Amino acid sequence: MDDTVRVRRIADRDWDAVVALERDAYSGLGLSEGRAALQSRAAASPGTCFVVDVGPRTAGYVLALPYPLHRYPNLERVEETAAAFPPGNLHLHDIVVAPGLRRRGLARHLLHHLTGTARTRGDERISLVAVGGTDRFWSARGFVPRPGVVAAGDYGADAVYMSRPVPLAPQPSSPPASPSLREVS
Repeated sequence: MDDTVRVRRIADRDWDAVVALERDAYSGLGLSEGRAALQSRAAASPGTCFVVDVGPRTAGYVLALPYPLHRYPNLERVEETAAAFPPGNLHLHDIVVAPGLRRRGLARHLLHHLTGTARTRGDERISLVAVGGTDRFWSARGFVPRPGVVAAGDYGADAVYMSRPVPLAPQPSSPPASPSLREVS
């Protein structure tokens, strides 16, 4: 069985799986957006929206798009303009992993990939709205709550806006050169 994990950009063929994953994750919270809204968010920033495959199966996805700090997408509207906001803050709108594949590090893998993408784009921060009590999960990943940002009712009763700086790229460490491998001048 092929269990190869691969993160890639969302393709047209992925939308049925993405919509099903989103519906299963958010309909119980009353926050499911539907295909048109999801596709509009990906169209606004296709270079920051990805799926994660495990073998041939779409196991999860992440939708992120540039948004000014302390602002977030309206769940009841589609994004009207592609790449409406410049780099600076990348808003992680959705990250979902299929229930049967959770606790395998796939969300961490998606977040790591997104963080690298944000760094490459020149973003300084990543923000999100934690819903359904997930603020503890996000706090453990360095996100800090910003109380009072989410308007009452926008993302549910316990929604919390959070953000964190985009960490600097890890510096590769090189072992000291072995005497037999040093250049001799």
